[in-house]
Amino acid sequence: MSDTNTRISDLVTANDVVLFMKGTPLFPQCGFSSRAIAILDHCGVAYESVDVLQDMEVRQGIKSFSDWPTIPQLYVKGEFVGGSDIMMEMFEAGELQQLLDESGVAKVA
Repeated sequence: MSDTNTRISDLVTANDVVLFMKGTPLFPQCGFSSRAIAILDHCGVAYESVDVLQDMEVRQGIKSFSDWPTIPQLYVKGEFVGGSDIMMEMFEAGELQQLLDESGVAKVA
């Protein structure tokens, strides 16, 4: 496994919820990342974010790590969930909240 894959794997396994995104939660750099943050914030869960614009190796590496071509990418309990479109579909159907609840993800205080 490459150093980049190891770094990504460590991030995904060390945090219950990780969003690889463009920008930061306070300053998202694309509409899809902004939508992903809004969904997670609405769900009220604690999450870690990784700004792929700050690290080109992670930006390219996450795409091969998940075998998913776009960013943002959401991971819950080490499992790849999807990008912002899948997050939105799951959120609208109540499936994302259910996944987060069943996974025991911590709520924001």
